[in-house]
Amino acid sequence: MESTYRRINITIAEEHYQTLNEQGINVSGLIRDLIGDHLSDNVITLQVSEETRKIYDTVVSNTGSSDVDLEAHFRQALAKLLQAKITDMTQLHARLLEEQAAD
Repeated sequence: MESTYRRINITIAEEHYQTLNEQGINVSGLIRDLIGDHLSDNVITLQVSEETRKIYDTVVSNTGSSDVDLEAHFRQALAKLLQAKITDMTQLHARLLEEQAAD
């Protein structure tokens, strides 16, 4: 189901507007995304580098993309991370078993 939108007027500080404009951020897109996050029960907050944050803001605010579009890719990244951690833990387990057998 597609959302309907309501046009509203807001007032923001001039320096905020200028900074967002310099960063190439679409203010409406940013506000829609932030409101959606605020009202959601399913929000994850990630700490990322400044460069990653800028890329995220640019992509989301200028392409009409949303976190919903990102979720499938995020789940794939989690699966890769989990596999790497399982491999690490399996190797650690094997090493500990070898040490125990040597004792």
